[in-house]
Parts: sequence; C-alpha cells; structure tokens
Amino acid sequence: MTTAADLMHSGVRWISDTETLDRVAELMRDMNVGAMPVSDSNDRMCGIITDRDIVVACIAAGRDPSQVTAKELCKGTPRWTTTDSGVSEVLQEMQSHQIRRLPVIDGDKRLVGMISESDLAGRLPEEQIAAFVGRIYAD
Repeated sequence: MTTAADLMHSGVRWISDTETLDRVAELMRDMNVGAMPVSDSNDRMCGIITDRDIVVACIAAGRDPSQVTAKELCKGTPRWTTTDSGVSEVLQEMQSHQIRRLPVIDGDKRLVGMISESDLAGRLPEEQIAAFVGRIYAD
C-alpha cells in the first residue's frame, strides 16, 4: 500500500509563529517552496503560510512584512496527515478542505515532509489525479 511517506517530499522545516513575513518569504525563496508550516512556542503546528498569503493578506493590504508575524496570518485549524496514512486518506483530507499542500508528521508528531499537488501528480495514476483536481478546484 502506498502511504503518505511514499508520496511526500522530505527536507521540510517549519517556522516559528513569531517569525516576520519578510523572513518567511526569504526562507521560501531559498528553499524554493511556496508554503511553510508554522509552529507555536510548544513546537506544535498552528498553521501554514503560503506565498499567496504573504502577498494578499500582507503586501496587498498595505502592511509591512517586516512588522507582521506568521502568527497573525495563521487562521483556522491546521490540517496534516501521518506518514502511515494511505493515499485515499491523504486525498480525502486535501479534497475535503480544498488544500493543495499537506504537512506530514511522524509518530512523534514531528514534521517530516509535505505532500503537494506535484508530488501527487508524479506518483498517482492520471485518473486519480484528474478526479482529485476536479474536486480540489470545485467551488
């Protein structure tokens, strides 16, 4: 059975909720990623910041990214999956919440990877990807 561990890309790290958005943007650039999970002071995931979040909720709103923290943009309940989750569980989580990136944690609740649309596209059959895309982008 294919699991989240098989689908994910590793080398992911999270940022502190006290990190400023200008620094988050620099890290995204340096790591060539479009999203980073955010941890609170207890090393628990409290959200995820995307490059789009920084542009829309900060820059386009006239705010200074050197003065806005990741915590200010984290809203809602963070979503994730575990390394041993099957493909159907991963797809269901992403589809039901219409999210395009899903952090992966291990049994010790440590961040070990991220699953993105491109990870799925490279590892799943075309029919499964087509169904996923149809659901994730549904209004």
